[in-house]
Amino acid sequence: MMRKNQRIDFRNTNAKRSHQQLCHWLLAASICWTGGCRALLGQKSVTTPENTSPQAPASQADRVADNTTNSPIAQVSAESPLATASTLKSQPESESINEKVTETTKQVLNMVTGREQENSVRAKELYLEADSLFRSAGSKVEDERIDTFLQAAELFGSAAEAAPRTALEQDALFMQAESLFFAEDYRSATETYQTLQKNFPRNRHIDRVAARLFSISDYWINRVVSEEDSWMNFNFTDDKRPIYDMKGHAIRVLDQIRFDDPTGRLADDATMRAASEYLRQEKFAEADEFLTDLRETFPDSEHLFLAHMLGIQCKLELYAGPAYSGLVLEDAEKLVQQTRDRFPDKMQDPANSESVAKASAEIAYHRAGRYAFRAKYRERQKKYGAARVYYNLLLQQYPNTPQAETARTRLAAIEQYPDVPKQRLSWLQKVFPDQKQTTPLKTKQQSTDQAETKLR
Repeated sequence: MMRKNQRIDFRNTNAKRSHQQLCHWLLAASICWTGGCRALLGQKSVTTPENTSPQAPASQADRVADNTTNSPIAQVSAESPLATASTLKSQPESESINEKVTETTKQVLNMVTGREQENSVRAKELYLEADSLFRSAGSKVEDERIDTFLQAAELFGSAAEAAPRTALEQDALFMQAESLFFAEDYRSATETYQTLQKNFPRNRHIDRVAARLFSISDYWINRVVSEEDSWMNFNFTDDKRPIYDMKGHAIRVLDQIRFDDPTGRLADDATMRAASEYLRQEKFAEADEFLTDLRETFPDSEHLFLAHMLGIQCKLELYAGPAYSGLVLEDAEKLVQQTRDRFPDKMQDPANSESVAKASAEIAYHRAGRYAFRAKYRERQKKYGAARVYYNLLLQQYPNTPQAETARTRLAAIEQYPDVPKQRLSWLQKVFPDQKQTTPLKTKQQSTDQAETKLR
């Protein structure tokens, strides 16, 4: 009996919730319809404090002077994000009906989704309140400090919503991300920083944003290294980490730094950090791609010598054997020569010189192995002439390799053999030739010239 009553209450509760949601959507639809009808009639859709008493905008000089003395926000351009000029102005009578309907719909959707309405005055108030919380958070204890930063981040986000496509939104997004960063919510901070970079590609905070994103990705990589033996790949409790694939997120953030500001101060650092992480994961193809990009794009980078050394290592690791392509060996050999030519001072260090010499010897060993592999293949086909050619090339170019001694032995062994094997049943080829001799194709002009020659 008790279970039956509980089921009935549960159904009633669901019905009540559904009824409330239906009422909310009907209310939103009615407001949207009413606002759209008013817009069609040429009336103002929403009354705001700015629309009730519009004021003449202050001059440009007055706004800049006022913000220089009173605004806590540094300026992005000559017009301050806290200027007294309103973002939403009363719509002129000549404004099209479509624009009025669009504006009304936008305001209704903002109300339904819980976003701030576009209101510059409200945006300034929210920003100032959030800035006050942000400044006071540093002097508080740990838990209270984090809560204060989170409150500031929420207010900065509301300020950005209330002033879209303005300098105030740019500063508010940056300060929201900063608040989340200091609240140690690195996952949300990364998303907000990237939103700022997407909405304002050339914003004035780009260097600070790159530095924050680099530190977050570096933290994630260090966490991956320290927790490499952990079996748990998902994260549902720690805001400092992504939900899944922390090392993948770290590399994507580093790559995004390069994309957002390819000429920035941290672009080459991000490239090298991503390459080193790929090397740690033994993904040599991806690491080689980043290292090649660093060598070609950042010729003045402090990581250039290291990019050459690691590039040689990557290419040797990518070599798959004599049965496969040898292009990576050619690239590695060129890179060894470039390293010796471009960094003579680094080559004075015995450790560097020895490392490059070992790489050069390994390249020679692999290339000699390719000649030996081809010669043995020709021997199995009994094409001893071609085999002798490859053995002689091996002795000429790589006489000091282990394969050279084998080449000398095999040359002596096949010296008396013919260049090509004797064809069996050769008389059959005379009876049944493989192909018939055909006359070459002649152009019309050649035929005419031959005919004139015969007539003469």
